[in-house]
Amino acid sequence: MPRISRRIGSIAESATLAVDAKAKALKAAGRPVIGFGAGEPDFATPDYIVEAAVAAARNPKYHRYSPAAGLPELRAAIAAKTMRDSGYQLDASQVMVTNGGKQAVYNAFATLLDPGDEVIVPTPYWTTYPEAIRLAGGVPVEVFAGPEQGYKVTVDQLDAAVTDKTKVLLFVSPSNPTGAVYSPDQVAEIGRWAASKDLWVITDEIYEHLTYDDAVFTSIATAAPELGDKVIVLNGVAKTYAMTGWRVGWMAGPLDVIKAATNLQSHATSNVSNISQVAALAAVSGPLDAVAQMRTAFDRRRKAMVSALNAIDGVNCPVPEGAFYAYSDVRGLLGREIRGVVPTTSAELAALILEQVEVAVVPGEAFGPSGYIRMSYALGDEDLAEGVGRLATLLGEAK
Repeated sequence: MPRISRRIGSIAESATLAVDAKAKALKAAGRPVIGFGAGEPDFATPDYIVEAAVAAARNPKYHRYSPAAGLPELRAAIAAKTMRDSGYQLDASQVMVTNGGKQAVYNAFATLLDPGDEVIVPTPYWTTYPEAIRLAGGVPVEVFAGPEQGYKVTVDQLDAAVTDKTKVLLFVSPSNPTGAVYSPDQVAEIGRWAASKDLWVITDEIYEHLTYDDAVFTSIATAAPELGDKVIVLNGVAKTYAMTGWRVGWMAGPLDVIKAATNLQSHATSNVSNISQVAALAAVSGPLDAVAQMRTAFDRRRKAMVSALNAIDGVNCPVPEGAFYAYSDVRGLLGREIRGVVPTTSAELAALILEQVEVAVVPGEAFGPSGYIRMSYALGDEDLAEGVGRLATLLGEAK
């Protein structure tokens, strides 16, 4: 008998976390590695959020179990915040607090999918989505949109992917890994299409506050009221408030779905840490001033990174409109010699970059097809400039 179940043994390690762990290990060993792998703001969590957590830690009320679905006051605040930011009306009972956004992703798919159910996944995708779908017994169906489409899928592409087994459309805007942001009209069109096919839509809105230039965040839940109650909204505090380590996310949707997902969570993890929940309450109930300051820094770094990457022969980096990632097409470098090595995949190219100039990037294989690299610009300005400079020097030698 195998020691590890086939279900768990088939899961791929999170590529982004693997790259980040390798970069941090090399740094700890004294190597001057610059990591562009993890989507993690370099800013500290705002002080007022930290102070709320400190006070909660001293309050015996929060030293005990709390409801599996989350603190009632946080669930209510999330409902109010969702109305404020996307115009989507929710009752507190329609919200479940989770241990980070990843648990919300898994809980949503596990609650909706039966074995063999198909989920349409616009590609490039965040590395965890297909693994969560498979863990839930579902089948991810990739629909790829390349840089010539701004990494945005069309209704015609989605329509070609539908079968009688399709149950869910996954929709993400702003996108990780590409930074693509669908226009309000595009969001509404896709939502109406999903409604016409009687599909569920799971929408991940964790980058809602990180858009640039003329791009605007549009929630598919409000842009396409035709979807009715077949929408599940995923979100969290990690990216907006620089709270990646606090591990607070949530899913919101119809009462029957939230009740079922809460039953699952009651057996998996019980409640999220009460201290983190109080910190999240301060975040979602508080002002967005710190968020605006971080977005200004991300915007500056975005422009610097994209300009530098596009100056490299063989690299094509569309300007991201949201999140904090640049997703470069590096197919023009594959098959060319770089310091005696001829990489034929983006994974091989990423390995060469780390070996030669100690810069960590995530290859496209983690997000779909080979031929691309993702780089986060949520790191300090000096590290960004140094890392991209090293990259330009190395890739400039391609022949």
